[in-house]
Amino acid sequence: MGDIYLMRDRFRGFLPVVVDCETGGFNAQTDGLLEIAGVLLKLDEDGVLRRGATSRYHVQPFPGARLDPASLAVNGIDPHHPLRPALPEADALGRLFKDVRNAVKDSGCTRAILVGHNAAFDLAFVNAAVARAGIKRNPFHPFSCFDTATLAGVAYGQTVLSRAVVAAGLTWEREHAHSAIYDAERTADLFCDVCNQFRPIFDEARSRAQALEELGEEPINPMVEPTPIEPE
Repeated sequence: MGDIYLMRDRFRGFLPVVVDCETGGFNAQTDGLLEIAGVLLKLDEDGVLRRGATSRYHVQPFPGARLDPASLAVNGIDPHHPLRPALPEADALGRLFKDVRNAVKDSGCTRAILVGHNAAFDLAFVNAAVARAGIKRNPFHPFSCFDTATLAGVAYGQTVLSRAVVAAGLTWEREHAHSAIYDAERTADLFCDVCNQFRPIFDEARSRAQALEELGEEPINPMVEPTPIEPE
């Protein structure tokens, strides 16, 4: 077992939050955001990274949003169903961001960082919705992210989410795939599994980083330093 540390020590002050977006296409500027789920992560008393609480919101497509029938066929969403409890983008993101900001504060971290499978896709849709809604306090780093497609490719030789989950020894239920909550939770489990298996490497690296700090030789890249989110 490695050293026990806090979440703020594990990812340089970042709090990883897993996000999955279901959309009306692949272009974040023109295609509708239809569903978003966020999964918080936590370190238990043994220093094992585990999945925490999940939030999921149905989202109303913004006025003029493109809705590609092929994408809707994959995710099974009917954006105009009368019983669909969808919220405007500003409300859906506002609720999710409130949970994320609280988690950042409780963990002692300075900022959240988005974790996703092909994370650039989800981050682009979040950032586009933030811009449309005029949200000023986005808790996520604007361009950095953790991509489980990359991590799974390195760790398990698989980059497709379903194959990576199975390769990691986890359960995949095809009938639940392509819903934001299911994909986000499986992505969270995958991320935790990779991080937990990499823990011995992290423990060794942390010892070397502490030695550099003591010598006053810690390299700093101002482009990726976590910028604290604004207080309430």
